[in-house]
Amino acid sequence: MDALLVKDIGVKALLVGGAVLFSFWTFNAVKLVVSARGINPLVRKFFDQVAAGRIDAAYGLTTKTYKTHVKRQDFLKFLAGLNLNKYRNLKSGRPRVQEDQIIITLNLKSEDKKDELPLDFTFSKNDKDWKIDRISKVN
Repeated sequence: MDALLVKDIGVKALLVGGAVLFSFWTFNAVKLVVSARGINPLVRKFFDQVAAGRIDAAYGLTTKTYKTHVKRQDFLKFLAGLNLNKYRNLKSGRPRVQEDQIIITLNLKSEDKKDELPLDFTFSKNDKDWKIDRISKVN
């Protein structure tokens, strides 16, 4: 009888643990989606500015921290080195939360889909708006 009681308690504990884990995961997923609102329009605006040749406007979408570490000339060199004009399609990866920042890997694909350029974008929220805090190539 004791073994049956232990088994019954174990099954219930396992179900409760699973429910708690599922609730925790759901809460964090919803929190991530709500907190990341505004990032997709920022990404679109960034690439639209670069495509239109308005590099200063694209640079203006970055944080003060980014601007202290990456001067405008270095930003221009970085963008030139990416050779963005050969990419036409953009696919966004799964966002990752790290402290108060969100990191998203964006995969740029050429029109023929032979070439791919993965870039990690780190976003920080300044007041109510998201800004780009870091851009780096993924190796």
